[in-house]
Amino acid sequence: MIILITGATHTGKTLFAQKLLEQYRYPYLSIDHLKMGLIRSGNTTLTPEDDEALTAYLWPIVREMIKTAIENRQNLIVEGCYIPFDWQRDFNARYLAEMRFLCLTMTDTYIDAHFDDIVRHGSDVEARLCEDCTIEGLKRDNRAVRAGCERYGLPAVLIDGDYEQTVQKLWGEPL
Repeated sequence: MIILITGATHTGKTLFAQKLLEQYRYPYLSIDHLKMGLIRSGNTTLTPEDDEALTAYLWPIVREMIKTAIENRQNLIVEGCYIPFDWQRDFNARYLAEMRFLCLTMTDTYIDAHFDDIVRHGSDVEARLCEDCTIEGLKRDNRAVRAGCERYGLPAVLIDGDYEQTVQKLWGEPL
């Protein structure tokens, strides 16, 4: 089983991947780690701010890693914001049958009510800077992710009330 976890910044993608790793013992690939390895090693001139270009650069690599894992009957959690909304076009039915997609998004109302909590929990799994993290920026990012999911007919997990309950429902579901 391949589990793809994506969503806007600060929605808990990495924390959710960590919880799945702990519960199911599935390894996980952080696309952010791959990105930073390629940037720091000088294998690309892209920077962490080049989101669209990074998706185009990283996705072909991640896509082929996913295919290899499926062909080898290995489980893998792939987590990050660099999964394109049209990801399904890159896999035939055989591969898609072995994949599950989760996209975490927060509503404007949730962000307004819990902004301080969102920022405080931003480093629960990995050290993160939130220098340019604003309420309006988070709303804009989450709206864009929801719009992308809608455009491509992808399910989006809407975090609107109790964050822990929403994620626990996902985490507790059989994979």
